Amino acid sequence: MRFVGNIIWFVFGGAVLSLMWLLGAILFALTIVGLPLSRGAIEMAKLSAFPFGKEVVHVRELDGKGVTAVTALTGTIGFVVNVIWACTFGIGLFVGHLVAGVINCIFIITIPFGLQSFKLAGLSFWPVGRRVVSVEMARIAREHNAQEKFNKIRAKSGGTSVVAVR
Repeated sequence: MRFVGNIIWFVFGGAVLSLMWLLGAILFALTIVGLPLSRGAIEMAKLSAFPFGKEVVHVRELDGKGVTAVTALTGTIGFVVNVIWACTFGIGLFVGHLVAGVINCIFIITIPFGLQSFKLAGLSFWPVGRRVVSVEMARIAREHNAQEKFNKIRAKSGGTSVVAVR
């Protein structure tokens, strides 16, 4: 079903929205400041082209580094670049995805396409620091992070650490 949904999505607008993301990535890649943004925009272009079966996760959910001096600095730079993106291409992409979502939600059969459009609209303002992964990989990363947080809480409360066994 994902394959069919992705093909329908691509033909009826996904290609255009993906090209808009790529255009933004290329324009920002021409500047030194915009290089971090190009990576995020390319990730979102992949998602805009074929959104079914994919999810967006923050890069910290994948690398497990947490907050350090380096990640705090890159997070601050990412924030500034995201604000620049939101004031330029983010607004146009947000409106495009929002309009597509509303149009798709008119008919019952196209509601899944509308939901994908709304997901992309929310991501239009904040692409830096995000990675597009499969739904399964996102679930595994989130479960792993939740297990680590649970173990830290358990250790602080004096209990023993629990390791997930499957």
